[in-house]
Amino acid sequence: MLPLILKAVVVGGLAGFAFAAGAARMFHAPEYQAMGAFRTLGEMNACRGDPIAHLSFGASFIPVTAIDAVAVGGIGQELWHRTVPNVTAGLLLLKDKDPDRTFKNPKAMAPLGALVGAVGMVFYMTMASAVPAKMATIAQKVMVPAGQAMMDYLMPIIFFLTAIDGGVHTGVASILYGGFAQMVMGNAVPGCVMGILVGKAVEVDGWKRSTWILVTAVTGLFIAVAYFRGFFTTLANLFVAG
Repeated sequence: MLPLILKAVVVGGLAGFAFAAGAARMFHAPEYQAMGAFRTLGEMNACRGDPIAHLSFGASFIPVTAIDAVAVGGIGQELWHRTVPNVTAGLLLLKDKDPDRTFKNPKAMAPLGALVGAVGMVFYMTMASAVPAKMATIAQKVMVPAGQAMMDYLMPIIFFLTAIDGGVHTGVASILYGGFAQMVMGNAVPGCVMGILVGKAVEVDGWKRSTWILVTAVTGLFIAVAYFRGFFTTLANLFVAG
């Protein structure tokens, strides 16, 4: 158990340090390179600098992460993108209500984030190792299909609705790339995300050289993925068989 705890402290501390600092740097983008998910920025803004809101929101994902740790033996993104940034921000705000000196300050967020990450990692890893193998197998049979269903059916709908809400360009691009990604990969999310990126680039900059380069690169990427997955061969065989 001791080697597991030591490894969890090291991994959790390093990851917590990086993600907490990266979340704080998101408030200073694009002047500074940041790290984190878009929703992290939105969720932290939604808490409006209230320490209780940050702490309660971050803590609300502890049960979900615990189930992931038991079911699949790994730590999901909820710990790094939600629990660590928000719990760290909440703890800092308990002493100082100034956002610029707390959750928008990477130097303040990083060391405390390392502590939160280390504690969280130790908690989840020791819990996963203490659960009987039979119970973990049962949890895996329930959680893995549920998570896969969410990724396959729910997430594409969410991204597609977001793209449509973003305007005509993002909507059309997401339909094209998302539909192609669904046929090739069985998941429309990567295509919807790239469609939003391309659509916003066209909307903001117009059809400039940089926009054409982006469209060509994204299209070439999806064509390459389709080729190496044998999509065109399968499609040709369907036409021949028909």
